[in-house]
Formats: sequence, C-alpha cells, structure tokens
Amino acid sequence: MSRTKGGSDKCSCRLVKEVNQLKTVVNAQSKVLAKLVRQMKDGCKKKDEEEDGCTFCGLNPCIKCLNPDVLYHLGHNTDTTDFPKVFGDVKFVCMGGTPGRMEAFAYYIMQEIGLKLNPATKLADMAEAGKRYGMFKVGPVLCASHGMGCPSISILLHELIKTMYHAKCKDPVFIRMGTCGGLGVEPGTVVITTEAVSGKLEPVHEIVVHGNSVLHPSQLDEGLANEIKSCHDPRTDKFDVVIGRTMCAHDFYEGQSRLDGAFCEYTPDAKMAFLEQLQAQGVKNIEMESLAFAALTSRANIRSAVVCVAILNRLEGDQITTPHEILSGFDKRPATLIARYIRKVLYPVEEDSDLASEAESEDGDGGAGDSKPPPPPPEEEAE
Repeated sequence: MSRTKGGSDKCSCRLVKEVNQLKTVVNAQSKVLAKLVRQMKDGCKKKDEEEDGCTFCGLNPCIKCLNPDVLYHLGHNTDTTDFPKVFGDVKFVCMGGTPGRMEAFAYYIMQEIGLKLNPATKLADMAEAGKRYGMFKVGPVLCASHGMGCPSISILLHELIKTMYHAKCKDPVFIRMGTCGGLGVEPGTVVITTEAVSGKLEPVHEIVVHGNSVLHPSQLDEGLANEIKSCHDPRTDKFDVVIGRTMCAHDFYEGQSRLDGAFCEYTPDAKMAFLEQLQAQGVKNIEMESLAFAALTSRANIRSAVVCVAILNRLEGDQITTPHEILSGFDKRPATLIARYIRKVLYPVEEDSDLASEAESEDGDGGAGDSKPPPPPPEEEAE
C-alpha cells in the first residue's frame, strides 16, 4: 500500500520532533552523568559526608562562605537559628500547596505517629517571619506549603534543601502532596508520579541561567513510589491508586489545554487530541509543580515522590464542579497514604507484628485470641 506524499511528510515531521526530544533528554542526562563522574573522581561526596555529616551532593560550594546564610523566605538564618538542634532529627519533608493544608496535615501526622501536644498550645508556624510560606514541625516530619507553580516551589526547595544541609540531616525523604487533573482516571484516584514531563512532553526542567537554557532531568524515585503505593489497602480503601507519568504545566488554563480560560486559541478537537496524546504516553495527571520538585531533589541526591489526588477527569471536562465536601474527602487521600508510609518507616516492628497477627488469623488454629495487638508508638511531645 503506497503512502501519500502528505502522509510521508507528516510522519517525517513527527519523527524529527521525537528525535529532537530524545536528544534533549540525552544531553541533559549526559551532563548529570559527567558531573557525577567528576564527583566520584574527586571524592567530594565522601568528603562532604565526613566533614558535614550530610548526604547531599552537587550543592552550591558558595554556601560554606555565607556567614550568615539567610533563608529569606523562611525567615531563618545561620546566625539566629541552631539548625542541627531545631531540624537535625528531620527524616521526612512533606510539602503541599497552602499553609492551611500543611497545618492540617501536621496535626494529622502527629496523631498517626503517636506524638501529642500540650492542649494549651498549638503548632507554631516556623516560617511566619518570612511571611511567604507556612512550615510546621512534628518530631521527624517537617511540613511546608509551597504555593502554586514551579517558581514558587523552586524558591522553597532551595531554602529547604539548605535547611537540611545546615542541620546535617542524613537521607531525608521529600514528598509533595496535592491535587491534580486526572487523565483517564476517575475523580478521587490517587496518582503517584514516576516521571515528570514538561508541556513539550520532555522529562526535563528548564531554567534560564545567564541567558542560556539549562536542562535538568525530572526523574523521581520509582522505588519510593512503589513503597508508598504498597501502603494502599484495596480491601478497605474506597479509592484507587495508580502510578504513572505527570505532565507539569506552567499555566493553569492554556498550558493545560483548558477551554475555560480568559483566552483560548485552539479548538475543542485540538484540546482532546493533545490530552489523548498525553494519555498514550503514559501520562496519568496534570499539575504545576512536579518538574521543579523532581529536578531539584534529584540534583541534591534526595529520594522524593509526588502523590496527588485527581479532582476531575480532564477527558470529561475542564471545570471543577464537585461539591466542596467531596473535594475535602479527596484531599485526605494522599495524606492517608503518606502517613502510613511514614509510620511504616518509623515503626517497622509494628508492621511486622501486624503481618504476624494476620498470618496467625489465617491459620485458623484457634490461637488468634492469644495474640496481642502491636503496642502503639510512644507518645512524645511534638515540637
């Protein structure tokens, strides 16, 4: 069967575009690989771990020369804050859009990991002096709001990563939680990201430095994604959890191919064709922060994950019409999975006891009544 000239040209254009996208990704990854090889040769990572007690790599060498180092947007600096004392025990950094959401999560995680607060007090906003973000600490869990979009979360991540560096934290896990538009998934489905892609469908985060485009890969820790997904219990949870790619847009309306913005210069058919193209490439959802989050945490050698709940299926519409009380229930689903993951890491013996109890019950030997439930985690004072 012969191919028309027009069809051949169209195929050739698509092939050229795909080749160029692949070149972009390969070039970005080659730069990261070259940097890692240099670090291995210089032994800088090992030296930093010995001298600074931290597990990050690739950080700004000028940080050591900053005296004090002012974390302007968080309202802290190394002269007035004893970072190892205040933040040295942090193992998890959880991030979400608004201060209210992260304050609520802080109180929720407090209960889930067995900490308590004096009834006469409340959690302090540790970033209040910066007047930009909200930040609350509950034992080993630091909860911070990141605002909306890559620029906002990028600012926060720079200062949170430096916070962990100055505190000499080892291997903290960063997790972003939030809402998103789903692609072919039902509203209420939790999507855990394996890789973030740009509006050009490239797995790189672009920043402009000295007038030049610099690209950083936006891969996330797939092992961590699977660990969090394993905390889902399909027998009792009334929602689904899927793993897939996420498209990160720099705009809520046109950048996400919506038809309901103030401006729209494409047709409904073009919109659907684009969304179907995304779906065909394994994209499960669309949001606005994952590119910067994935790229910055990856550059610093931080294990990270993005866990979002879909509040609508974009293949079925653009506007969010779900009642607020239902959306509030959706909002708790990523928090539930993340809390289970944190509890599992902090109290592995408790998880093993749960499995042993289930095994004894399944044996049906009448000994289930003799088994004791796992003890609750110790109740300590929240900070």
